[in-house]
This record gives sequence, structure tokens and C-alpha cells, in this order.
Amino acid sequence: MQRIILAVLVLAAQTCGAANAPDFDAAAAFGSRPSVDALSISPDGQNVAWIASTQGPASAVVTMSLAPGSKPHGIMQSSGRPERLRRCDWVSNDRLVCEVMFLHKDPIFGPLPFTRMVAVNTDGSNMQILSTQTTSYSRGVTVNDGEILDWLPAVPGSVLMARARRSDDHIGSHLGSAEQGLGVDQVDTRNQQSTRIEKPRREAWEYITDGRGHVRIIGLGRYNGRDQETGLVTYSYHPKGSTDLQTLSTWRWNDFEGFLPGAVDPDLNLAYGYKKHDGRLAVYTMALDGSNAEQLRYANPDVDVMSLVYLGRHHRVVGASYVLDYTHTAYFAPDVQQLAEKLGNALHATLNLVDANDDESRLVVQTSSDVDPGVYYIFDRASSHLQTFLVVRSQLEGVKLAVQRPVTYAAADGTQIPGYLTLPPGVESIKGLPAIVMPHGGPSSRDVWGFDWMVQFFANRGYAVLQPNFRGSYGYGDTWFNHNGFHSWRTAIGDVLDGGRWLVKEGVDPARLGIFGWSYGGYAALQSAVVDPQLFKAVVAVAPVTDLAQLKEDSRHWSNFEVVSEEIGDGPHVREGSPAQHADRFRVPVLMFHGVMDRNVSIEQSKLMDARLKSAGAQSTLVTWDDLDHQLDDSAARTELLRRSDAFLRKAFGM
Repeated sequence: MQRIILAVLVLAAQTCGAANAPDFDAAAAFGSRPSVDALSISPDGQNVAWIASTQGPASAVVTMSLAPGSKPHGIMQSSGRPERLRRCDWVSNDRLVCEVMFLHKDPIFGPLPFTRMVAVNTDGSNMQILSTQTTSYSRGVTVNDGEILDWLPAVPGSVLMARARRSDDHIGSHLGSAEQGLGVDQVDTRNQQSTRIEKPRREAWEYITDGRGHVRIIGLGRYNGRDQETGLVTYSYHPKGSTDLQTLSTWRWNDFEGFLPGAVDPDLNLAYGYKKHDGRLAVYTMALDGSNAEQLRYANPDVDVMSLVYLGRHHRVVGASYVLDYTHTAYFAPDVQQLAEKLGNALHATLNLVDANDDESRLVVQTSSDVDPGVYYIFDRASSHLQTFLVVRSQLEGVKLAVQRPVTYAAADGTQIPGYLTLPPGVESIKGLPAIVMPHGGPSSRDVWGFDWMVQFFANRGYAVLQPNFRGSYGYGDTWFNHNGFHSWRTAIGDVLDGGRWLVKEGVDPARLGIFGWSYGGYAALQSAVVDPQLFKAVVAVAPVTDLAQLKEDSRHWSNFEVVSEEIGDGPHVREGSPAQHADRFRVPVLMFHGVMDRNVSIEQSKLMDARLKSAGAQSTLVTWDDLDHQLDDSAARTELLRRSDAFLRKAFGM
């Protein structure tokens, strides 16, 4: 089946030669952002839209008819400085609603990512910002204006939207309002006319609809006397056809205790959600008829359920995903299970049902693997016709990618640590190779099998790469999570170090063993060099946490300060687990990267580490970008990151 790569006139072409060609630029090829992202299909199934990456951080919204002979065309562009397109979805057959993020540096609060929802016709006309209006009298700043809750398929052009409101200083006049908090409005995206559905509630955390235009569940956050979040959310629901509210459940984010609703089935009148079963997250349902009757829907004896699986504009729950060595889906909907099996057999690949039109007669399907960044297909259920449509990363077409295989290794206490090992393309033995341990971010995260642009770059450059799912990783249940990777950093970092020692035992060159990490992974890379200064011969850390006490302090003026404080904890482990407090232990060179606009991890963390290392006489280099955030979502920046990291490691390894 031949792949189709569409040339979009609004895009600046980014091409590269074949992987074995002398002019092949691996850093540019792997550092380029996906050429196609967030593909969606119109309600009638006749058109699609996607976000296309252009130069640097820039993007464009592209639409295309699925009729034979049609060509794509761009309708809206963003420079990435400061506005960035996140995704677009269809609100009618000729209109889209797009999420746009803006990066702004506040003189008091530092970097702030603002998000707004913008509606536009497919010809680029009638652009409308769907945000609530604020004035100079508004109290406070709305960072995230809200989200689309329901696409209202029965009311083309309108949506149910959670929108934030701020009280203002004109209270008592016809201009002012004391309303504050998150409410729900039905909004006509063509003219911004709105109708209130749920009043603004100051403590409102989220609203969940039934996919048919009715708000059924409301989550209210609990705050303490200091106006700080406690991590506890109380959920209530409207019985069918009623405006009354009845208690449904509570959920505590700190330790994932309680029942967390995720969706409503309007026909069965129940909520799907997450709750622990034998110490692992499982899918449960709870009746919304006053009985709160609870039923276990799916649990895996080895791992947590990762997420519910949805299909189409009605947000129909069709299954649940979980990850063992590979990602799997337990389907609840027999029709979707049969369809997934049919397509899986035809494509010989794991697939993702990305989107569907109103009646689910046409679907957007995506396949991907460790050696394939991904392909989008359009599937017509009536004719059983499967059309190969777009590749996710056109820059890597024809490039041979490396096989990623699941492995386990023994930690110092005998515990078997799961992870993934990737060798250079075509290489069968690890012996004598230079190698990198690459701990993941989070720490409440985990690595999964599949394409990874950083892993594939380093494998292409001749390195073996180990990705350990150390204790503290999410997805393996309470015992493995072990009070998270900050509070229990000794265990997490011990597992990372044991991964490096295992590589040496397996035959990699001990003089050419390095560590590379992003976010918490960057923290793990630096702290590993504190605990064992001899094992790794070079450290690369991207947007790393370097001081745990400062990480708590960075959230001081935000409502989640006490939640973050509890996550990190108090006591000797805070200083002992902060690499910036132990710069004198470093014996190897350090290279760090950080975006100045990073809200997740302040750039001050890297600046502190860099200053401490240089003061201690250690070799340290810090590379920064003034207009980028935690994700470094810029092809030029990612290319520079890869190129400089490779050169740094080769120099440290004497290659």
C-alpha cells in the first residue's frame, strides 16, 4: 500500500536525504516536529483538518476535502512567537474551533501560558475568539479560559464550553459583576452569542457532559483556609432531566484515591471512571440514578489502566488502554472491537482510532510502531475502503529506524526493573557500543513502546539507549509508584544507576556510557552523578529540576503550593536529593538546555546548577532559548539540542 505525502503550499518544505546518504542531517531530520498532527474529520465525513508544522515553532491549520482530486489549503497560521496552534476540531462542516496558546512573561509571576479558543470558517473568514470578555476592572488574570465540553452535533456551529469568569470593580453598577469561577455556556461560534447552562462556581474544577448537550457531572475542588488546593475534588451529578445535584464521589489527586469520573453514557445513565482495584487503577462505572451502584468494568492484574478510549464527536466510551510491554486496548463496544480487529489484521499493526464523523461511518485511523513514526488512514465502514492518507513525519520517509525491544534488569535489591533497549539500526549485539541511559520525565509517568524522536536520533548516531521504568514510574500500581520519584528519590535513582551498571555487564563500553534526561529525567541524570560520580562519563539534562526546596518555593504564589509541598515532602531527603546542593561531587562534564519561558520547571533551576557546578570547578554548559517553554516545541531548537548533545557526548567519550 503506497503512502501519500501531500505537499501543502503554505508550508515551508523540510526535506532530507536518505539515511545512508553522505548529506543526511540526522539532527535536523529527527529534531523536526511532526509534519502532521491532530488530524480530525468533519461531521459529514467529507473533509479533514490538521496542524502542519512549518519553520521553527510555526504552524498552520490545513483543511482538505476527501473528494478525489482535492488539494489541501491553509486557512490560518501561527508564528509560534508567541502564539501556537495546539489543535483544531470541527464544530460544523464549514467551521473549526482551534486551541491557541500564548506565552507571556509576567513581571511578578514569570512565564505564563495563556490558552484561548478561536473559531474560524474553513475559508479563513469570520474568526471569533470564544473567551469571556475581561476589562481593566477585572480582578485577576484568566490563564486558561476554559475548554470545549460538548460539540453539540444537533446544533451545528455551537458548542458547550466551560468558561472562566472574573469579578470586577464595577460591582453595583450595570457594568459590573460579582460572578467568579468556572461555568458552562452554550456558545454560537459564529457570533459569540451565549446562553448560560451552569452558573460560575469559584471552586469548580471540571464539568462532564453526556455528549448530547447536557452537563451531568460537576467537580468542585476543596480548598483550605489559606485558599490553597488540597488535591481533593468532590463530584456531584444531575439526575437525568433534573437540575438537582446529588453526591457521586471524591477523588484525591495526591494518591489517586476515590473514584474519578471521566465520561457519561447517556443510554445506560452511568459514569465511566477510574478507581483502584488491588492497588492498581481500573475502570469502574457508577450509576447516575440515585443508587450510585458501582461495577468493575476492567482491571488488569499487572498494571494500571492508562486511559479510557473514546470515539467520535459524542465522546463515546469504547474501551480502556493499558500498557504491559506494549500498549493494549480492552474494548467495551463489540462493534468497535470487531472493527479494530479487522483493521489490525489488514494493517498488521497496532492502531489508534483517532476520530469519527457524526454517525461513525468514516473514521480517522492511525498506526505507528517503534520503526514507524505513524501513518493516518481514512476508513469508510460502508465500503470497507481503507485509504492511506498522510504520514506523521515526512522528514523520516526512507530513513531506517531502530528496533526497540522490552527488557528487564535486576536492581541492587533483586527487583526486576522493566524498560526498553534500542540498538543502532541493523546492530544485533550491544557489546562494545557507546550507550545512554535515558530516564523519563514526570516522575508520574512511564516510557511506552513506540517511536521516540530522541531515542531514534541517538540510535541512528550509533548509541545503545536504555529507557528504564524505575520505581516511582506511573502505571505499575501503588507498590511500584513508591510515594513518587521525588519523595522516594533514593529508590528511583538507584534503579537508574543499576540500569547503567546492567549495560556495562551486558558489554557496552564503560568508558562511553552517558545519561540523558528531560524534566524529571534531567533531575535523575544529575542526581545519578551525585550518588555515583564514576558510572556515567557525561550528563545531559534538559529542563531539569536541580533543587527540591526551590521547586516547592517556585509554586509559593500559586494555589497548588501545598499539593506540591506534600508531593516533595520535608526532611533530610530534600537537601540530600537536590543535585545543586552537591555540585562538589561532580567529576564529569554537564550539558544543560532550558527554555526561559518554562512554567513547568523554572529556568532558575538550571541557572543555579550551572553556577554551583562552575563554582565547584566542574565543567558545565547551559544553553537557553528566550522564547521557548518546557516542551521546546521548535524544530530549530530541537535540532540544535540533538546536534550539540551528540557532539558533547562524542567529545566526552573520546569518539
